[in-house]
Amino acid sequence: MQRFNWAQLTTAEQQSALARPDLPDAAALTPVVREIIATVRQAGDAALRQYSAAFDKLPDNPLRLSEAQQQQLLSQLDETRQAAIELAYDNIRKFHAAQLPKDIEVETSPGVICQLKNRAIGSVGLYIPGGSAPLPSTVLMLGVPAQLAGCPRVVLVTPPGKPAASDIAAEIIYAASLCGIREIFTIGGAQAIAALAYGTDTIGKVDKIFGPGNRFVTEAKQQVSQDAKGAMIDMPAGPSEVLVLADATANPAFVAADLLSQAEHGPDSQVILVSDNDALITAVQTQLQQQLAVLPRRDIATAALAHSRAILTPDLATAVAVTNAYAPEHLIVQTAQAELLTEQFDSAASIFVGQWTPESAGDYASGTNHVLPTYGYSRTVSSLSLCDFYRRYTVQQLSAQGMRNIGPAIVTLAEAESLEAHANAVRLRLAALAQAPALNDNFSGE
Repeated sequence: MQRFNWAQLTTAEQQSALARPDLPDAAALTPVVREIIATVRQAGDAALRQYSAAFDKLPDNPLRLSEAQQQQLLSQLDETRQAAIELAYDNIRKFHAAQLPKDIEVETSPGVICQLKNRAIGSVGLYIPGGSAPLPSTVLMLGVPAQLAGCPRVVLVTPPGKPAASDIAAEIIYAASLCGIREIFTIGGAQAIAALAYGTDTIGKVDKIFGPGNRFVTEAKQQVSQDAKGAMIDMPAGPSEVLVLADATANPAFVAADLLSQAEHGPDSQVILVSDNDALITAVQTQLQQQLAVLPRRDIATAALAHSRAILTPDLATAVAVTNAYAPEHLIVQTAQAELLTEQFDSAASIFVGQWTPESAGDYASGTNHVLPTYGYSRTVSSLSLCDFYRRYTVQQLSAQGMRNIGPAIVTLAEAESLEAHANAVRLRLAALAQAPALNDNFSGE
């Protein structure tokens, strides 16, 4: 972990200290993913099986996980893990249920009614990473809001297991069952995103795709979201990251553990420590080495620490400014008066306040959503919430009185924009009303 004294850096050096790791060469990745998408669009299921044979060494991937296979996996689930998933499900459901949107209706002028309505998205696809770190927690983070919103069709895709495609984590299947998800497919990577976006004989097309993934998945999501025939996506995302803001009162062991919990996600993850206390930074660096030595994923965490930072600031006010400039995905605040600082942050995607609130709580069971914008996108993009599973649309209706009240202004504005047909659509109605002054002033127009 590189160490910097913020007050001694030039403006350019400060910007460099807050820089993210360079993303893999998109110029090389883009055509590869584009070819995968095109092949799936053309060959459908055959392409999916071809990629399973090439990437997963599974030439006979059946693609869909049958009900019998799901039940067999559920029978293998440890009771302790089942209870933990249930606790997380309950907390996530409670928090997201409080976000249920309400339709609104406003009479903006006499006789002019405007409404905002919310309707669940018709079909959604949930991408759940597998491999070395299957994520049942992500099933809950995506499946619970889809369930609460009442999306008519929810599809889950996850990379196939080994040695058989159906050997995926039982925890994923149980989390899916709690969320009412039955349509589960064993396919991963860019090819899974292509199948969700365009459909195959086995996997029906969806309207919107959710979930994190590797750089191929991320690139595929970006590409299909830019195609009108593809699908919308939840948010832009890059490698995972955390910033811990700590003062002299922080527990160095806790801080180091929080940094490592994010560093173990992947070698391209980034962790940042910002503090106004030099001794605290030294103690945390010592703890990092001690805790790192016993981590099963220490090689991954070590790679992430290579482009991570420890930044000493002259005071907490500067530490807050540095934090806001970085715009972290996760922000952990371990200071003497952490609650008082919370309102000063304007760019973090999710904030964890106090020494007893590790980022792990939000990842699993506190109730907030762990699908978050990264790579600085949190300045303008919000964390995933229930509203992401709805489409919002407006309705307006004018009575005769409403047309009389706002019609002349509409004509004036249309004329100002030289849109004569717009103006004429209103003039005709105003003329009809002028010839029928006794027209009933209700919304039927009768």
